[in-house]
Amino acid sequence: MDVQLKKGIIEMCILTSIADKDMYGYPIMQKMEKYFPETDNSSIYAILRRLNLEGYTETYKGRESGGPTRKYYRITEGGRKYLATKIKEWNMIHRIVEDFGLNGESEQS
Repeated sequence: MDVQLKKGIIEMCILTSIADKDMYGYPIMQKMEKYFPETDNSSIYAILRRLNLEGYTETYKGRESGGPTRKYYRITEGGRKYLATKIKEWNMIHRIVEDFGLNGESEQS
């Protein structure tokens, strides 16, 4: 899969995950690994850092869990608007691809 396309998809998946509930890094990694097993954890953390720097997420320290303090990510209002825009773009691209007959089944031999 094209690297830039995959980054955009992973970004949407991360934002969708934390839009449902605040999460710390490890469960985010597990979820992304399930669907994108070839993606390195450092790439996921880079996306998380960028989303945070751009104001789409914010972090806070969670309660101690018997181990180190966890850094939780939550989506901001700006992040929700950004995600909504990205989902609209994704849906438009999906419709275009379907209109071209590119539904994953090759009719050419």
